Amino acid sequence: MLTSFLRGLAALTLTLGLCMIVTPGPARAQDPTERVWIQIESYAALGNTEARIRTYTPEFDNVNGLNAGGFYAIALGPYVRAEAQRVLAELVAAGRIPSDSFIQPRTAYNSQFFPIGEDRLDGGVAAAPAPEAAPEAAPEIVDAAPEPEVEPIASGASEPEAAPEPEPEPEPVPEVVVVQEETPDQARQSEAQLTREERDALQIALQYFGFYQGGIDGAFGPGTRGAMTDWQIARGLEPSGVLTTRQRAQLLDEYETELARLGYAQVTDATAGIDVVLPMGMVAFEEYNFPFARYTPINDSGLTVLLISQPGDRATLFGLYEIMQTLEIVPLDGERERGRDSFLLTGRSDSLRSHTEARVTAGAVKGFSVIWEPERDTDVEQIIERIRETIDYFPGTLDPAFAPENAGEDIDLVSGFEVRRPELVRSGFFVDASGTVLTTTEAITGATGQCDRILIDNAYPASVAFRDDALGLAVLRPEQALAPLAFARIAPDPGRMRSDIAVAGFPFDGALSYASTTFGSISALEGVDGEAWMQRLDLTTGDSEAGGPVLDASGAVLGMVLPGTAGQRMLPDEVTLALRSDSLLGAMASAGVPLQTAASAGTTLNRDQLARLGADIAVRVSCWN
Repeated sequence: MLTSFLRGLAALTLTLGLCMIVTPGPARAQDPTERVWIQIESYAALGNTEARIRTYTPEFDNVNGLNAGGFYAIALGPYVRAEAQRVLAELVAAGRIPSDSFIQPRTAYNSQFFPIGEDRLDGGVAAAPAPEAAPEAAPEIVDAAPEPEVEPIASGASEPEAAPEPEPEPEPVPEVVVVQEETPDQARQSEAQLTREERDALQIALQYFGFYQGGIDGAFGPGTRGAMTDWQIARGLEPSGVLTTRQRAQLLDEYETELARLGYAQVTDATAGIDVVLPMGMVAFEEYNFPFARYTPINDSGLTVLLISQPGDRATLFGLYEIMQTLEIVPLDGERERGRDSFLLTGRSDSLRSHTEARVTAGAVKGFSVIWEPERDTDVEQIIERIRETIDYFPGTLDPAFAPENAGEDIDLVSGFEVRRPELVRSGFFVDASGTVLTTTEAITGATGQCDRILIDNAYPASVAFRDDALGLAVLRPEQALAPLAFARIAPDPGRMRSDIAVAGFPFDGALSYASTTFGSISALEGVDGEAWMQRLDLTTGDSEAGGPVLDASGAVLGMVLPGTAGQRMLPDEVTLALRSDSLLGAMASAGVPLQTAASAGTTLNRDQLARLGADIAVRVSCWN
């Protein structure tokens, strides 16, 4: 599997480091108080690391997520070295952590991203895992942060302060005055009397409604004249490019009405260190839930605004970029753009939209997210532009300890938002050096008969290059070339009855990060109804292991695991059907995949070697809707 490369790289780094220690030279005794960690897993994607951390936290109370410079590590600790060596041996012997876990020094890690708000890299030494959970310490009470200051924005030109109103007196019925529309010459003359502030106000209004794209400079050049013409046409007026006194009043009145409806106000959030104009007629501040200051819908607006504020650097920014893509509030389809010090992340679905911008600034990651319903598309286009134009960052970030009092430990939530889950997970395996994958058709149809997006290893989008529904086989090509550690070599024949085999796959609906290996034998070279393209295996597999490779003792692929049914009949647990290797070769040829066949008599591998090979070539294939 791809993530195995990172584990191997870390192990190689450790090996080289040990070699340097034993090289002849000045003797150096190890510091008995040196703080070290037991590294158990590592990944290139922060989202995958976060998901795996949640599987360890129920068992260990000293699980850490650490940035290891190019990848993300899961480690227990810290310990003093002697204690770490004892704990490592005990946990591996008990099968509680992977057998290739190893000890890493403090210098192997740059920063910590889990648990949020703790700094164990430079803090104290943790106690060894106890067999029984100790009573939880009382949570630290964090003083509530002050709510942001909201100052309504005065709209239009400044007006003189009103004098005290006299007692009301009966007024005569006013005479109705009919204002005659100005001629173009008269309109130009009245326009010439406008102040700079009044001219700016007209440009701002035209810009808000999308007619004007230039700067606010009070100069009525070709851009402003064209915008005035377009506004006149849109309102059914004579297009002259010069607004009359009545038309100027109408435009400004429309703008004032919009401002009142959206309730734009200047928000100064001293806790987050952000100053911005927000539509406070549509949202209201609700809570801080690190790293977000959350503004939720009011008046049935269907609009949510998040202000992003957390300490960090470029690695923190990139981690946020990956984590937000796992949240339900960011639909799968949309523009994704990650720069050196900033990112843009959008999402669009039939029921939801989102727009997120964030950047690194003065030792912090700050930005905003807007989430809305499609009915608000027109409003939000203007709202996003207004936020982008007015947002300003000043010193101060949210405390990682900020969380609502009723926030639980739900592993399906991140900062109060639901984590997206695939509709269905199946197994597959690499068949060439660019990352082409062979899998079952169940992986591309899902539970509902279709998949909006297919991902390899929950990270890499792929498209269907070939499918054969009769055989139940599909060939996937990743949208970007991958570099698998190994790929399958297909055996030219389907093997012999009663020969030993191994199946690599992802049981438990893909909950495990590495493929597991099940050992068994071939019980027949045909299906339960005599199908010549199938073989029966004497072993038990789970639903999500369908699509996994069947390996012989040399590591050659003899077949692909099929779903656990024969027509409409469920098979016994101890019987698994597989598509034979000769059928796989035919499908690969039809898909244009270069054939990689195994030698007729390869070197026999032991079970550990087969398990490692299976983990390198097997992948999760997930269906997302």
